[in-house]
Amino acid sequence: MQRRILSQISQSAKLNFRFTQNFFLFSSNETQSPNLNGGGDDPLYSDVPKPRRDKSERKPYPTPMKVLIRRAKEERESRKAEPVKLLEHPPGNGLLVPELVSVAHQVYRARLSLLYGLSKLIQFIPVQRCRFCSEVHIGHVGHEIRTCTGPKSGFRSATHVWRKGGVGDAVFFPKCFHLHDRVGKARVVHDERHSVPRIPAIVELCIQAGVDIEKYPTKRRTKPVYSVEGRIVDFESVVENDEMEKHVLDSYLGAKIDEMERSSKCERMDQSNDVEGANLREVSIRTLASWFEMISGAKEMMEKYTVWTCGYCPEVQVGPKGHKVRMCKASKHQSRDGMHAWQEATMDDLVGPNYVWHVQDLNGPALENTLKRYYGKAPAVVELCVHGGAPVPDQYRSMMRLDVVPPERDEVDLVA
Repeated sequence: MQRRILSQISQSAKLNFRFTQNFFLFSSNETQSPNLNGGGDDPLYSDVPKPRRDKSERKPYPTPMKVLIRRAKEERESRKAEPVKLLEHPPGNGLLVPELVSVAHQVYRARLSLLYGLSKLIQFIPVQRCRFCSEVHIGHVGHEIRTCTGPKSGFRSATHVWRKGGVGDAVFFPKCFHLHDRVGKARVVHDERHSVPRIPAIVELCIQAGVDIEKYPTKRRTKPVYSVEGRIVDFESVVENDEMEKHVLDSYLGAKIDEMERSSKCERMDQSNDVEGANLREVSIRTLASWFEMISGAKEMMEKYTVWTCGYCPEVQVGPKGHKVRMCKASKHQSRDGMHAWQEATMDDLVGPNYVWHVQDLNGPALENTLKRYYGKAPAVVELCVHGGAPVPDQYRSMMRLDVVPPERDEVDLVA
C-alpha cells in the first residue's frame, strides 16, 4: 500500500515538473519573439566580429556538410549514368560567363582606384601596425587593448607595440597561384611552386572571369570541353598563332572590352588629375565607393567562379580545385603532410577587411582595455574613409556602435 502511494506521488511530481517546464519554455518563446531595435532578423544589423578562440579550430563551412555530401552523391550518380557528356554551363565547360566579363573589369578598376585612394588617405590619416601581430589601428596613438598574440606576448601582457603602417595594412589581398588553363590544368603540384607566379587572388578571379593582362596570359576557349568519367577532355584544336587566337577572342567577346579598357584608362587619368586638386572628403567618398563596388562585384563572380581556402590557414586558390603544394603550417598539418584542407571560401577570405577598433576622435586619448566592451569595430578601409569625411555606411552603423557612449575612467565602477 505504501509503495503504491509513493509511486502515485512520484508520477504526479513528474507531470507537474513537465507542465511547469513546458509553460516556462512557451512563455520565454513568446517574450523573445518580438524583434526590438536591431535583432538578428534585421538585415542591416551586424555585431562586432570576434576572432577564433583557438587557432586549431577549423573555419566554419559556408555550406552545410549535409548539402555538400548530397551534391557529391548527385554528381557521382550523374557520372555513372552518363560517363561521357558535353559540359554546357560556363565556366565549368571552359568558356567565359558573358554577363560577368563587364563585372570583372569593374572589379579590377575598382581595386586600382581603392589602392590609389588609400595611398592618398594615409598621408593625412595615420595608420598604426603592431610589430608582432597583424593588429591595425587608425589614429595618432595606438590603443591599449591587450589582444596581441605575437611572439613573447605573454611577457608584455598582450600589449601591442605600434609602428607606422601603410596601404597593405589597411586592406589585405592574399595571393594565389595563377592558372594558365583553369580547366585543362586546374591544379598546381608541389614541384611547380617556384615556376608558377603568385598574384592577388582577386586579380586572378578577374583574369579567369575575362580580364586580359599581358604579364599573366591565360587560355581562352571558343568551344566547350567534354567530361569523360569525371576527367576533362579538350578536343579543340590548338592554335599555334597567338595573333589568330587573339583575333578569335576579340570576335567572341566583341568590341565592348576594348571600349571598357579605354574608358578605364580615361577615368584613371581624370581621377589622378582630380585627386590632386580635390579635398580629403571627396577622396574618401570616392575610395569608399570603390571599396563597395569591388566587394559587390567579387561576390557576384564568386557565385559562378569557385574560390577555395584552407580551413586552418589563410591560403586561397581560385579555380575548380585547390592546389597540391605542401606549404600549410597550421594546426594538424603533419597529419596532412603539409597539404591544405580546402573548403569553400568567403568574401573575407578573398579580401581581408582587417577590422579595427572605431575611434571617435583621432587626436583623443588611447582606447582603454577596461572599456573595450563599449567600443565598436569596422574594416580599416571604412574607418579611414569615415575619418576622411565620408558618411558612415548603414551596414556598419551597428558594428561601429555609434549609439554607445563609453564611460570615463572614474565612471567604470558606476556602470552596471
